Amino acid sequence: MFSPSKRCLRTLRVAVYNPIFAHPNPIRITWLPQNYAGIVRKYTSAVKLRPYQEECIEACLSHMEEGKKRLAISLATGSGKTVIFTSLIQRVPSPSKDATRTLILVHRSELAQQAARHCKSMYPDSTVEIEMGNHLASGFADITIASVQSLISKNRMEKFDPKRIKLILIDEAHHAAAPSYLKILDYFGAGSSDTNTYVVGFSATLSRLDGLKLGRAMDYVVYHKSYLDMIDVKFTSVKSGVNLSGVKKAYHGDFQLDELSKVVNTSAANEITVRAWLDRASHRKSTLVFCVDIQHVQDLTNTFRQYGIDARYITNNTIPRERQDLVQAFKKHEYPVLVNCGIFTEGTDIPNIDSIILARPTHSRNLLIQMIGRGMRLHNSKADCHVIDMVDGITKGIVCVPTLFGLDPFDLVENATLKDLEKMVQERAQENEQQGSTPTHLNNLRSTLIELQEQVRIIYTDWSSVRELIDDAKNMNIQQMSRFAWTVIDETKYILEIIKHGFIRVELDNKTGTYYGTYTADLPSFLKVPWMNPHIKRTPKQLFKDVETLEQAIHAADSFARKECPRILLERRAAWRSKGPPTQGQIEFLRKVLKDETFNGRNFTKGQAMDLITKMKHGFHSVMAKSRRELKRKSRQQERELKQAEKEQLKIEKMQKRLRDEQQRQEQRDNVQVGPLTI
Repeated sequence: MFSPSKRCLRTLRVAVYNPIFAHPNPIRITWLPQNYAGIVRKYTSAVKLRPYQEECIEACLSHMEEGKKRLAISLATGSGKTVIFTSLIQRVPSPSKDATRTLILVHRSELAQQAARHCKSMYPDSTVEIEMGNHLASGFADITIASVQSLISKNRMEKFDPKRIKLILIDEAHHAAAPSYLKILDYFGAGSSDTNTYVVGFSATLSRLDGLKLGRAMDYVVYHKSYLDMIDVKFTSVKSGVNLSGVKKAYHGDFQLDELSKVVNTSAANEITVRAWLDRASHRKSTLVFCVDIQHVQDLTNTFRQYGIDARYITNNTIPRERQDLVQAFKKHEYPVLVNCGIFTEGTDIPNIDSIILARPTHSRNLLIQMIGRGMRLHNSKADCHVIDMVDGITKGIVCVPTLFGLDPFDLVENATLKDLEKMVQERAQENEQQGSTPTHLNNLRSTLIELQEQVRIIYTDWSSVRELIDDAKNMNIQQMSRFAWTVIDETKYILEIIKHGFIRVELDNKTGTYYGTYTADLPSFLKVPWMNPHIKRTPKQLFKDVETLEQAIHAADSFARKECPRILLERRAAWRSKGPPTQGQIEFLRKVLKDETFNGRNFTKGQAMDLITKMKHGFHSVMAKSRRELKRKSRQQERELKQAEKEQLKIEKMQKRLRDEQQRQEQRDNVQVGPLTI
């Protein structure tokens, strides 16, 4: 019987399985012997894609055929992004004869090693190299996996010929709007939509907490897959009693880690976390725990060990070899609890994780989804994943499991089904619409929770499945979104006034339901003198548009302001805002706009006076006028209703008098006395 040689097999793999490399005489399956064709099919189907993975690849290819170059793909964590983009490499057409190579951008060592393993497995005849740290690529490999930070340092990017790159793949593409990524795209000629190089970005969270526009790196979202198609997940939120109300935010909008650690990393909180795991997840084989910082990791690990639980930890200080050994042992179920901080939020290939503990509170929806996503991967050792969320029970605006569903963080549910959760969401919405405020029973529930928290009692909220993740960021208070001195003009308009610079305006577009932002620079001093042209106007500069949530819009505006202006002019808590009374100029301006010559600013600070001036300059007076008109209208309506009521009351009183008179007459007629009749 005919038996092909190893050399012949390599030729077949190049010709059929790996068509990105030219071959002078490509071999077709049709003329091969039956057994030989079977060998070829073995190689061409080495990786069997799931239906949605094939759909994703087809969506990319169809948009490429339409001439679109920079594509984004939104895939839930655990959907096999690495398998998809490695499979995509051989199917993306070369834009030119010389452009046959692929560049994969990552930002972490684990992501690079994972991508390299997949590429070497799928393309055994291709050269695969890594450009990261001490690993130096030649610049001539068929596939190069590169760390973003390494690629932009010390001219390491210059050894790559942009004309030879046909495809740039970006893993965790929600980082792609960062300057480091944009610098790389510009070098390879992919900095704009008219590029000849294909760019495909993959992420489970195609948004950024700091508000930077991802449209600078990618143009089209061509495919989306939600968590519902991955694996069943169960949620338990734990009211641990930790008070985060005094924890400040960092510039990117999330908690400052040092302050957060002081509040979260306490013996009482760690004790509750371990007790929650013992109560709800001790039967689980592989639990991944997310902490705030290294000290929190070590302390919580020790608390687990005090209860006799074999818990181990990995941090940035863990040497690579030890880290690999710990991960491999965890994959083999040699110990049940792995504790970390910031290591396994992205690109972690540990599919056996069947339980997640979120001991790290966050304001970031993206970070929360990334942490939950670590347990969403399919594995034959588990049927679902149990997420235990150690949420804060006091702070407003925190993103936790309940708020992702659109529920109040204080809502308690035991063993709720999906329909129960939907019903709760609808009931809360109806109550808020009818009452115009927080329902009384929820206020009572808050009081009860505070009492229970003082008793250090663990309160559980269980969900059995996930329908969709609903972001409640639109309802967050403006002061929780930003540290800067934003002024609320009305429910759709927000102004950040910057002394001697200008102002930033964020406003809701009522037509699209999205937010846009503009920056209007202050006029130069020489144009403000009385004898210059009074009709010179400032032209606003558009910063962004079509932003879905107010939180994202505010963060985008903050990112711009931080680059343009000194922070002392932006901070809401800057010392100059709270020290000293208003200036004479502020007082005179407010006297004019308020039409009150007696105003002296006695109870105002400089910052408060500036806020009031900002309100008046940007339309708050019209809001006040509208409010006054509304009050007058209501007053007139009340007067009319009162007069009508008085008329109705008079009618009732007259009718009652007639009835009384008629009754008296009737009683007189019916009054019969015994005795002589009078004439």
